[in-house]
Amino acid sequence: MVSTAYRRPPLRLTRRGRAVVLGFFIVLASVASAILLTTASRAEQPRIGPAPSVPAPSVVVQPDDTLWSIATRTAPRRDPYAAVAEIREINGIEGYVVHPGQTLELPRS
Repeated sequence: MVSTAYRRPPLRLTRRGRAVVLGFFIVLASVASAILLTTASRAEQPRIGPAPSVPAPSVVVQPDDTLWSIATRTAPRRDPYAAVAEIREINGIEGYVVHPGQTLELPRS
């Protein structure tokens, strides 16, 4: 028995069809290149404008707290003398007295 299955002839493009397909691939490659170049050039540019604001760390003074206890509790790896001096400077404290309920800004790590 002879197979009577129909076989399609291979796809043949006319000259105009080949030009359209080639033009499509050229446009596609151009768009992809433009997107890649734009993305790469933006990655190298520094940010313009202010840095995002992150609130400074703070602590509320509790009864029996001192500048020394706050400094050693909030920055255990730092020199306590330097931490106390920086807390005083940031908060505009002239002496060494703090009061319960007072909010103190802490140095950024």
